[in-house]
Amino acid sequence: MTAQAAESRELATVIGLEVHVQLETETKIFCGCSTDGGEEPNTNTCPVCLGLPGALPVLNEAAVESAVKIGKAIDASIPEETTFHRKNYYYPDLPKNFQITQYDSPICQDGELEFAHEGDSRTVGIRRAHLEEDPGSIKHVREGTGPLDSRTTGIDRADYTLIDYNRAGTPLMEIVTRPDFRDPGEVRAFLEKLEEVLEYLGVFDATRDGSLRIDANLSLVDAEEVNDDGSIDDDVLDDANRTEVKNISSHKGAETALAFEASRQKKLVQSGREVAQETRHFNETHGNTVGMRSKEEEKDYRYFREADLPPLRVSHWKEEIDIPELPDARRDRFVSEYDLSEEAASKLTSTKQVADFFEAVADRFDADLAATWVADELLGELNYRDMLITDVDDRFEEIERLVELVADDEITAKNAKETVLRTMLDEGDAPDEIVDREGLGKTSGDEVQQAVAAAIEENPDAVADYEDGDDGAINFLVGQVMGKTGGSADPGDVNQLLREELAE
Repeated sequence: MTAQAAESRELATVIGLEVHVQLETETKIFCGCSTDGGEEPNTNTCPVCLGLPGALPVLNEAAVESAVKIGKAIDASIPEETTFHRKNYYYPDLPKNFQITQYDSPICQDGELEFAHEGDSRTVGIRRAHLEEDPGSIKHVREGTGPLDSRTTGIDRADYTLIDYNRAGTPLMEIVTRPDFRDPGEVRAFLEKLEEVLEYLGVFDATRDGSLRIDANLSLVDAEEVNDDGSIDDDVLDDANRTEVKNISSHKGAETALAFEASRQKKLVQSGREVAQETRHFNETHGNTVGMRSKEEEKDYRYFREADLPPLRVSHWKEEIDIPELPDARRDRFVSEYDLSEEAASKLTSTKQVADFFEAVADRFDADLAATWVADELLGELNYRDMLITDVDDRFEEIERLVELVADDEITAKNAKETVLRTMLDEGDAPDEIVDREGLGKTSGDEVQQAVAAAIEENPDAVADYEDGDDGAINFLVGQVMGKTGGSADPGDVNQLLREELAE
C-alpha cells in the first residue's frame, strides 16, 4: 500500500477490556489469611498463599457467593459445574510461579451490561467472568525517596525492589468483555456503571487501593469492515494486530490511555508502518503508553487442571443467592415512587450509600425536600470538598436534624446551607450548636415587619422604581430586609410582606 493510500484509510477503533475486581471478603480465596491491607508487609501470609511445598488450597465460600451475585447482575450463564486451572508464569510477586484461576469453564459466561454514554444507551457483551487469586505487590524503591509510584515513574530509577505478599491470594473476579467498544469515552462510562453495580451488590470496596485494575486491548480495523449493527467479524479481528495496555487503575486513566493508544496506532498505520503486537505500560503523569514486552499468547501460560481443587458445583446456589435492587431498577423506582426527575433520581442512586440515605430522609420528610437536601445541597458541598458520602456516614443523624430544622421552619434554607451545613462539614459541629452560636433561629413576625418598614423608609428610590413598574426593585428591598434580620427571615415571606406594604 502506498503512503498516500495508507494516509487516507478510514479506521475504526476496537477495544476490549479485562477488568480485575478485588472481592470484598474477610479472608483470602484459598486460605484463612486476612485480606486487610493495612498490616505490616508480609504479615498476612501463610504456607498456602506463599506457595510453600505441601500446602493445599481450600476454596473460600464467600468468594464464590460474590461471583454468583456478579453473574446474576450481568445476566450471565452460570454453569452447573466449573473448574480451576493453573496459569503458569514467572513473576517475583507470584510465589508459587503459577496462578490458580479458571480457564475453559469460568463461573460466569455470556453476560452483558447496559450503560449510558452521551445520552444513548449502550450494551456491551461480557464474554466471561472468572475467579482467581491476586498476586502480591511490588514496590520499587529509590534511596532517599522511598517507594516509587510504578504508574508514573520508570522502574529504571529504582535502586532496589521490595515484594509484599500480603495481597497474594486476595480473591479476584476477572471480567472479560467482548471487543464492543469503539471509543475510549465508552470505556470510561462502562467502568463507572460496572463499579456502581459492584458496590450495590456489596462485593466490592472502591476505596481500597488497587481494588479495580484494567487491562485494555486495542486494535484498528478498516471502517468498512464494521457491520451495520456495529459488530466486527472474528476473522477480521484475528488479522488485526492489537496492543494490551496493562494495569490501568482508574476510569479516567483508562480513557486517557486508550485515547493516546488509538492516536498512536492511527499515526503508525497512516504512515504505512505496522503496529507491533505487544504489551504496553500506561504512564499516568505523561498520559502516554510505552512498550514493555511482546504480547504473550495463550499457549505461553501452559494451562492445566488444578489437581488440589475438585470441580465446583454451584447449581443450587443460583436459586438460593439473591441480589439486591440494582441501580437502574432503583432509579426507576425513585422516579415513580417519589415523583422525582430523571436527573434527581440519577444523582440519588449514584452510590448505594447515597440512595439509602435519601430513603431514610424521605421516610421522615417530604420527598422533594429530602431530594433537594441530599442530591443538591449535601452532595454539592461534599463534591466541592472532594469528599464522599462515606466520609460522613457516621453523621447522618446530624444531617437529618438539619433537614428537620428546615422542615419545621426553625431556620431558613439559605442559612441551613450557607452557614450550618458548611460549618458542620468544615468544623465538625452539630447543627443545633451552630444555630445557637450564630443566632440563626428564624426572626419573629414583629421583627420582620419592623425590618420591612425600615427598608421601605430608607430606600425611597427603590420604592419609586417598584411603583413605576420595575418589579426587579422588590429583590433589592428583600435583600435589605434580609440584611437587617441577619438572613434569618424567610425570603418568600419577606417578598410577600413588602408587596402587601407597598400595595397600601
